[in-house]
Amino acid sequence: MPYALIVAHGQPSDPNPAEAALARYAAEVAGMCDDVTVTSATLAAPGALEAKLQDLPDDTVVFPLFMAKGWFVTSALPKRLGAKPLRVLDPLGTEAILPSLIAAALGDAVTDLKWVSSTTDIVLAAHGSGRSRNPSKVARDFAKKLEELTDFHSIRVGFVEEPPSIAEAAQGTGAKALCLPFFACTGGHVLEDIPQELDRAAFKGRVLPVVGELPRVKRQIANVLSQAFEGT
Repeated sequence: MPYALIVAHGQPSDPNPAEAALARYAAEVAGMCDDVTVTSATLAAPGALEAKLQDLPDDTVVFPLFMAKGWFVTSALPKRLGAKPLRVLDPLGTEAILPSLIAAALGDAVTDLKWVSSTTDIVLAAHGSGRSRNPSKVARDFAKKLEELTDFHSIRVGFVEEPPSIAEAAQGTGAKALCLPFFACTGGHVLEDIPQELDRAAFKGRVLPVVGELPRVKRQIANVLSQAFEGT
């Protein structure tokens, strides 16, 4: 049976819980895959990735659970993989089908709440960066694609590490508002920074799971991993 390795950033300040959470995530994705063994490792847990690599065959595919094809995916991950000739797939945030999946997931949420999309505001809470424009560009481009696919009252983008802040983006939204954390995994920013920013804005809407935790997205990751071995 072929192998796939899901790699995420993890939590440097407290690596073990994030490592365990990713292992549970990988097990859930594995249950949706066709004949693929799925394992996982975070970059932040000391030695975790290297330990996994020792037991994996050379035809293992690596799925970066990241929202942008930034430094961690293009530099840190390849360096940590070393000379092992593994095939690294594109990260989650670059999946062409992702905007459609998120549009459908937001539509599901609106329907469950018995709201109407045309009167619902969306707050996309993203990471951003003080050093690179790439993460914010990915989030802004994503928001534009969502606008093309949906009829929400507004789609606003706010960032943890650059302006506009999440609080500024959420300012003025009413009770019919959804905040989507534009993150692959649930970490410190999602558990601490985003709630604090929403409190600053007196946000009265609902907060959805991070992008990577949405059921439609998990199924897509499983599809990508299964398709990676078709014809081999």
